[in-house]
Amino acid sequence: MLGLYRFLKYTAIIAWSAFVVGPFLWALTTSFKTAEGVVSGARYIPWLQYKPSLEGWKNLFDRSGKGIDIVAPYLSSITVTLSASFISLVLGTLAAYGLSRYKYKLGPIKNADITFFFISQRIMPPIVLSIPFFLMLQALGLLDTLLGLILVYIALLMPIAVWVMVDFFSSIPVELDETAMLDGCSPVECFLRVILPNCKPGLVVGGLFCVFFGWNDFFFAFILTFTKTQLLPVAVVALNSSVTPWWTLSASALISVVPLVVLAFIVEKYLSSGNLSGAIK
Repeated sequence: MLGLYRFLKYTAIIAWSAFVVGPFLWALTTSFKTAEGVVSGARYIPWLQYKPSLEGWKNLFDRSGKGIDIVAPYLSSITVTLSASFISLVLGTLAAYGLSRYKYKLGPIKNADITFFFISQRIMPPIVLSIPFFLMLQALGLLDTLLGLILVYIALLMPIAVWVMVDFFSSIPVELDETAMLDGCSPVECFLRVILPNCKPGLVVGGLFCVFFGWNDFFFAFILTFTKTQLLPVAVVALNSSVTPWWTLSASALISVVPLVVLAFIVEKYLSSGNLSGAIK
């Protein structure tokens, strides 16, 4: 019985790994093919089944108009995503701490209603917000600018940070705050020196969610930019023409995933449990 369980377990693990890794291997092999190698059927072994080429990768840095110059959109995406994610995480953390530690009431509106209001901003279809955001940035003179996109992304990402951090703060016993204040900490010192160090996993998860959603956004990056500013998702979609360059699209997809994979490996050590063990006297 134990042998059957192990067999089923490892079979499921292998099947799931193949399901996850398969698209990346397909994109990797396709990125080194030419047009002939793509349309001639399924071929995966270089030199034996097809002749590898760097054409797809060269097109990512081509300024002649045949491909795209991916460097500028790449740097713009990094700037917008990291800036908006950091500001959203800071503001969202402060709001979440207040919602988890203090009671607010304005008529029938209470803490739970405020929290739901934040997350409801993500439930709303993006098309509903496109015209208000467009008119707001137009009035401020921030259309087709990195600053305008950062402001929009903050409004989109902060609800995610609030939603994640409220749960983490609520899981931290209030007695920890009280103990710190008995030891002479002010509310601000208690928050900065006691509570924040004990919710590193929450900060990491909230930050990852913000980065993932910001990095992958196409809709607002497309609606609110024209020629001066271009983010990576828009630049990749611009590759499509009458003939889809699968080799270049595959190369751009792999490059797009790299920052998220690297970030996940860097912060993985912080995604651990048990940080509060022994925290309360």
